[in-house]
Amino acid sequence: MDFYYPNFINDHWRIEGQIFFGDKNHFVDTAAKRFKLEEIVDFCRNKGLAFFDTSTAVRRLQDNASDKFLEVVESTDIKALLARLPHLKVIVTTGEKATETICSSLGIPDLPKVNTHVDIPHTVSRNGEPLFLYRLPSSSRAYPLAFDKKVEAYKEMFTFIHYIAKTTP
Repeated sequence: MDFYYPNFINDHWRIEGQIFFGDKNHFVDTAAKRFKLEEIVDFCRNKGLAFFDTSTAVRRLQDNASDKFLEVVESTDIKALLARLPHLKVIVTTGEKATETICSSLGIPDLPKVNTHVDIPHTVSRNGEPLFLYRLPSSSRAYPLAFDKKVEAYKEMFTFIHYIAKTTP
């Protein structure tokens, strides 16, 4: 896998395109039916967005990626990862398994509900501000939420971390 969310039917990069460029196809090469990797990498670098898996080894219990059929064999060392990210403001998860794994790794007692955030206990950024775990809805089309509602949720998170200005209704 060259990058995160490479599956052409996953809407992650369409959501980001809609939020930041007003065009859900901004990162889409429609003729080739693929995403524009170079533009995505440049965008992520410029915005300071980083992606990583919460687990370094998983076992698929069925022939799909559904969280309920994934077994975490080995979790990522999240604390070590945090130590290498001095400008981190928020950790964002989009699935229940990833959220459970992060909560377990960082001693977060309760899983945040979708579209909410919680403080990460005993953890602050290098500038002394608290770090948060923010849970978003999955960008998978299998997740039963309309595209526009997903865009709204992601936009709310980007507003919360001050990546975009708050808009009035």
